[in-house]
Amino acid sequence: MEKYTNDLSKAFYKSPIGYLEIAGTENGIYSVSFRNEAEEIKDIPKFLQNCVKQLDEYFNGKRKEFDIKLDIQGTSFQKQVWNELIKIPFGKTSTYLEIAKKIKNPKAVRAVGNANRNNKIGIVIPCHRVIGTNGKLTGFAAGIWRKEWLIKHENK
Repeated sequence: MEKYTNDLSKAFYKSPIGYLEIAGTENGIYSVSFRNEAEEIKDIPKFLQNCVKQLDEYFNGKRKEFDIKLDIQGTSFQKQVWNELIKIPFGKTSTYLEIAKKIKNPKAVRAVGNANRNNKIGIVIPCHRVIGTNGKLTGFAAGIWRKEWLIKHENK
């Protein structure tokens, strides 16, 4: 059973490309993920309000970096990959191979892709900025069309 399953508080944000469910505790944001619909939530806990605000600023072109307390849950390899994703600058992309090389494991391209797929904190940990070595948009759990939108949004 995953840590926090019953203890997470939630908030929803309506982005231009779908609802985002933000989940976390006072320890930090645990996940930011796309949903087909939003639940009605009366009181958004203060520790989630900042994330909602920063996502709104991001989607409105007023924020390029996030300053949010995260509660990252994963293997040491996944955390290593996700820490590299956070370093990809706004408006730039990297490849799975480049990430594998940065973590000093150039043969781990597929494992990097798998870590990307398991990233629970979408947009904030920008897995959408990782593309195939051939320059093609590949592998985005929320849909390639969203990945394309996010990359274009950041390149305005």
